[in-house]
Amino acid sequence: MLLPRPSAAVVPTTAANAPVRGETGEPAIPDLGHGPRAPFLLPPLPFAARSLVPTISARTVQFHYRRHHAGYLAGLNRLLAGHALAGEALIPIIRESHGGAAPGALFNNAAQVWNHSFYWRCLAPGGGRAPGGRLADAIQRDFGGLPALREGLLANAGGQFGSGWVWLCAENGRLTLRRTGNADTPVRHPGVTPLLTIDVWEHAYYLDYQNRRADHATRLIDRLLNWPFAAAIFDAHLDRLAAAPEQPAATAPAAAVSAPLAPPRPADTRSATFSRLARLR
Repeated sequence: MLLPRPSAAVVPTTAANAPVRGETGEPAIPDLGHGPRAPFLLPPLPFAARSLVPTISARTVQFHYRRHHAGYLAGLNRLLAGHALAGEALIPIIRESHGGAAPGALFNNAAQVWNHSFYWRCLAPGGGRAPGGRLADAIQRDFGGLPALREGLLANAGGQFGSGWVWLCAENGRLTLRRTGNADTPVRHPGVTPLLTIDVWEHAYYLDYQNRRADHATRLIDRLLNWPFAAAIFDAHLDRLAAAPEQPAATAPAAAVSAPLAPPRPADTRSATFSRLARLR
């Protein structure tokens, strides 16, 4: 049986209504509507389930949202009952529960709740149109243009072995590509601001595309990516940097976090190679 729908109304996501003060208090990370502490809430979808057709079917959206996303939320709230972190907001729980090389159930459920809530905001019916403003300028500066960024997203979607996520992030005013395995998420790293994500777990596409991850990623990027949402977050990220007091130069490099991925060489994006990577799943 499917889990019940949340009672909150569906609110379309646009640049105008994209919230820019987040659940950490960090201005550039959006508040996705989980509530301030446990028990956390399931944010409503920002679109009707059928509105992503033909790229993503209503059946996939319903299973993904009402079984997988809601299942992570139920698991998170159950794990937090009586836990020392129960009074914390969601992103501090993610950061404090990671636990190094082998994250446990609390981190996995908390991160997947946030990842999925963010993912839904990254999709929009009629999306995929080229961004403008400061985000467009940064894409040109850091990737050489939108076509190169598109190829980078596709190559990283194909290059992620097993389940995971592909991210466009802002770090100190510059754009980076990252991919994370399983539940891992860039929001556990202070200073890394996610702008967009693509879910490459099989449950995100298997009912519609079977093992053809490449086709799913291509159509999602071209038809659904919510660039106004990403632009609003990037503007907030830049405004936060501009408002921050100047910091003295560091005397030693900071400890490395999962390093951002360099834009791929052309050979990484050949369709035959990408198709083989997808079939290996």
